[in-house]
Amino acid sequence: GPNFLGRIVNPLGVALDGASDPVGEEIYPIERIASGVITRQHVSQPLQTGIIAIDSMIPIGRGQRELIIGDRGVGKSSIAITTIINQAKEGVKCIYVTIGQKRSFVAQLVNTLKEFEAMEYTTIVAATASDPASMQFLAPYAGAALGEYYAMHGQDALIIYDDLSKHAWAYREISLLLRRPSGREAYPGDVFYLHSRLLERACRLSKEYGGGSLTALPIIETQAGDVSAYIPTNVISITDGQIYLEADMFNSGFKPAVNVGLSVSRVGGDAQIKAMKKVAGRLRLDLAQYRELAAFSQFASDLDAKTKASLDKGARVSEILKQGWNEPFSVSVQVVLIWAVTEGYANKILLKNMAQWRDSFLSYLSTQSAGQKLVALIEKEGALTDSVLAALKSVSSAVEEASSHLYAVESE
Repeated sequence: GPNFLGRIVNPLGVALDGASDPVGEEIYPIERIASGVITRQHVSQPLQTGIIAIDSMIPIGRGQRELIIGDRGVGKSSIAITTIINQAKEGVKCIYVTIGQKRSFVAQLVNTLKEFEAMEYTTIVAATASDPASMQFLAPYAGAALGEYYAMHGQDALIIYDDLSKHAWAYREISLLLRRPSGREAYPGDVFYLHSRLLERACRLSKEYGGGSLTALPIIETQAGDVSAYIPTNVISITDGQIYLEADMFNSGFKPAVNVGLSVSRVGGDAQIKAMKKVAGRLRLDLAQYRELAAFSQFASDLDAKTKASLDKGARVSEILKQGWNEPFSVSVQVVLIWAVTEGYANKILLKNMAQWRDSFLSYLSTQSAGQKLVALIEKEGALTDSVLAALKSVSSAVEEASSHLYAVESE
């Protein structure tokens, strides 16, 4: 119940934050059969992460299960934390389940969420590396039960499982100690069922059943980018899509290191607002063209003007997707930025100055009355109507004029 908000508990509901144990309003079983087909409705409302690359091209809907997958240390948990911070105005209750993580990670997580005042609507269920395997095994199911309380009471909840690889390890440990026959990679035969029964509990309930939702963002850690291992393939097949984070992109300074080509969202497209759907289509096309031409241009020595222009524009579009974990953008701001860059308002900007251009654009949207009106108009209309397009053109032109000091200087 709501008494768990802002608290850190273990999978048995015992407080780990030094205060007294939270008292629940209702008792939900840790293991529970997921809601049936009749009680659900299709995913139609967006869950905004605040991350441009995800909200535009890999949109997540409320009630969806979207896997975050990648190697160790490529920013998987950062995406989850950004998403939680972005729920401040959305009214979504958050549950962060840590499985087999260090205690120092949990302490750091709590400090980060407190810093952004996100702990008020978040519960942390912690089964750390120093806890027994049985506690690590129970943690995600306990978190799901907490999330189901909100879904059953007509509210929206978000649950993060960090991470299910360690959950599978804990289950393997228990099974081997129980002398159960082991299968592929020494996991027991029912390791698929371990995760499928957990992730099926995420759903969007129909109006007759309260209309609440539980969105799941499971995290899987891969070894050297191998997504074809046993547990990654299992969870990919259970979820409604995956966000693939690439170590090479991360190491080259591209953060968040989302590989848009390998990532997919199978149901979130229906949940996007019309304005975002419109600009995201163009963004995806520009990026696909850029990737194709970039691969080709490595072999070609002399490029024609059109190809060069496409490459330059694609590079600028890529730059707009770079974003710090602690700066989530509202969906209206994302629409403005994507529209401006895909319509060519940043074409004259020097590539290394793109971050500065974006910052000056953001400051214009937040401080100038024309920018504030545009953001409010997109929030109200939700689509690229004539009035929105006119405002977009005037604001983008104003920012373009003010950014002349960031232009490329013709040296040749």
